[in-house]
Amino acid sequence: MCNTHHVLPGEIPKEIRNLMELRILDLYFNSFSGSLPMEIFNMSRLKEVYLGDNNLVGSIPHSISNCSKHTLLDLSYNKLTSLIPNSLGYLTHLQVLNLVANNLTSDSSFSFLTSLTNCRKITTLFLDLNPLDGMLPVSIGNFSTSLLKFYAQSCKINGQIPNEVGNLSSLLSLDISENNLVGSIPTSIGNLTNLQVLNLSENSLTGVIGDNVCKLQRLGNIYFGQNQLSGSLPNCLGNVTSLREIHLRSNKLNSNIPTSIGNLKDLVVLDLSSNNMGGSLPAEIGNLKVAIQMDLSMNQFSNGIPREIGGLQNLQKLSLRHNKLQGSIPDSMSNMIGLEFLDVSHNNITGIIPKSLEKLQNLKYFNVSINKLYGEIPSGSPFKNLSSQFFIYNEALCGSLRFNVPPCPTSSKHRSNGKKLLVLFLMMGIALAFVPISLVLVWIKYRGGKRAPQ
Repeated sequence: MCNTHHVLPGEIPKEIRNLMELRILDLYFNSFSGSLPMEIFNMSRLKEVYLGDNNLVGSIPHSISNCSKHTLLDLSYNKLTSLIPNSLGYLTHLQVLNLVANNLTSDSSFSFLTSLTNCRKITTLFLDLNPLDGMLPVSIGNFSTSLLKFYAQSCKINGQIPNEVGNLSSLLSLDISENNLVGSIPTSIGNLTNLQVLNLSENSLTGVIGDNVCKLQRLGNIYFGQNQLSGSLPNCLGNVTSLREIHLRSNKLNSNIPTSIGNLKDLVVLDLSSNNMGGSLPAEIGNLKVAIQMDLSMNQFSNGIPREIGGLQNLQKLSLRHNKLQGSIPDSMSNMIGLEFLDVSHNNITGIIPKSLEKLQNLKYFNVSINKLYGEIPSGSPFKNLSSQFFIYNEALCGSLRFNVPPCPTSSKHRSNGKKLLVLFLMMGIALAFVPISLVLVWIKYRGGKRAPQ
């Protein structure tokens, strides 16, 4: 069966209005140009319209209000401009609205969003990648409990997140990342008890994360990276056992990693990089058995790498660079058979590089530069293909010339030690032979001395 897609060019033909019984219009992923044809907004039975991924221009006409039976409208990935009309609020049967990646705008009060709260059946709202340039209105809390997904990534939204967002009790996904949001995470976020994905990354949010996040017992993915959040990582976060991904990089967090993190048995990704977190890495980190990525770099973590980390056999990427870690590289890390990337550079790690790490057959990146390591660099696979730059600025590493380190004095040392042992044994042999002879001579002399007076 042939699945070849033939791209259709030109304008959408006006004759489409003759298909009065049409219920689904799917012209997705073509090269249609021109403006949205008025004809499709007069087709009384039309319910689903897919016009995404074309080259349509112009505005969304106010006459769209005639499409009262529309349940789905997809105008994504076109070149539409102008204000999003408030007349969308007349589409009372609308369930899905997708306007992603156009050049659509809004007035500063987001009045179109307020009008959409009249659509009591709406479940999905995609607004990403449009220069809406305004503040989220408090009316966002008036959306029906039918709303499951709200996406407004990279829309130039400013101001604070309204507390009324906590009214969206059925919400499964909330993504308002890559905007200009300020202020704190509203405490009402804890009311979104069905939430599975929360993405507030790449904004200018301040304040603490707060324990309200811990009320989201169905939360799978949390994205708070690249904000200005401070304070501690809530200890209660370990109670949200549904968590699979935690992304908190590039904030101002300054606590320890709570030991409760070990409760997150389904956690796949943990990214706490580029914060000001400190203290010891908890041994409980070894409980994250299904984790595949862990980035704790650019912090102030101190003391040793816990040997329990060797239990993370599924881990593919581990970055501990730019911390204050001490002690040695645990030999238990040779059990991390899934490891492809390991970076412990820019620390105060001492001791040798365990030869047992040669067992890590999947390892492609291994950086221990700028530490206090000494001894021989392992030469077996996977070390055969590693750059010499990964070993620079250590105390006294030696090994193969391709690592730009001096050769290890192992062989000459063994020969020297062998010679010393041979001399020692010879001297002991001579000594053992000489002692009895000396005793005999002393005895003979003694006996001779006793006979002399006769």
